[in-house]
Amino acid sequence: MKLWSILGNSQKLDGGAMFGNAPRAMWAKWSPPDEQNRIALACRALLASPLNGKTVLFETGIGAFFAPALRERYGVVEDRHVLLESLRTAGFEHEDVDVVVLSHLHFDHAGGLLAPWRDGKTPELLFPNATYLVSESCWDRATHPHPRDRASFIPELPRLLEESGRLEIVDGVHSHTLGNAVRFHYSDGHTPGLMLAEIVGPEHVNGEPHGGVVFCADLIPGRPWVHVPITMGYDRNAELLIDEKREFLEDKLARNVHLFFTHDPGCALAQVTRDEKGKFGTTHEVEELHARALA
Repeated sequence: MKLWSILGNSQKLDGGAMFGNAPRAMWAKWSPPDEQNRIALACRALLASPLNGKTVLFETGIGAFFAPALRERYGVVEDRHVLLESLRTAGFEHEDVDVVVLSHLHFDHAGGLLAPWRDGKTPELLFPNATYLVSESCWDRATHPHPRDRASFIPELPRLLEESGRLEIVDGVHSHTLGNAVRFHYSDGHTPGLMLAEIVGPEHVNGEPHGGVVFCADLIPGRPWVHVPITMGYDRNAELLIDEKREFLEDKLARNVHLFFTHDPGCALAQVTRDEKGKFGTTHEVEELHARALA
């Protein structure tokens, strides 16, 4: 099996919102803001093939589905569908993807499922041969959003996914489509049922898999958020997320599972560390993956 990091459309969002209650003097050192106080963010997907005999894409980024005015409002940089170009560079078309795994259905993680915006055209679903995996709680949230995060969802997307006939709602550690090759962890601090997909590694110790890769989604958007107290203003429950993150990182450190970051513009993959004071960090940072073997 090989792994590719697949860049989608990039985004610029308010640094204060992305770093919650961390002071600007601190987060500006990690992510220098522009004149509008916005920081650069990637929307990076992970491609694995063959995984359980399938070509699997973990998330799709924000895509290019927004009309120009909304693209400007939400800081989407490019007006073309960058994810499709990146897939092609890796040697794949969107029709080649057998499975799309979605951590949740916020537009910056699921918008790439849709074809680029065209004036007067209704939204069109891409990946015509893929099964779409969504957690049960995330599906419930997307179909019945709370007023606080209603704007984070694409209203038409649930109907399109359901009508495709290729939607699998996941409610456990494994899915029917991917079997034991992918292990799911769940978090509720950012949004209910955030589904964190771990590609199971080749080693096992005391029955537990070791040496895999986990898609961190919005539990840990990038390297600065590995520090446990750092959360986003977009998180629905910061204290819960901190507790979940600590448990998550302890587990990945113990099992040597590498972290894959979706929003970090300079790092796709890293290994977890913890210093003598108990602070988590990263090492062996990798900017891009090009047909990298799962060690």
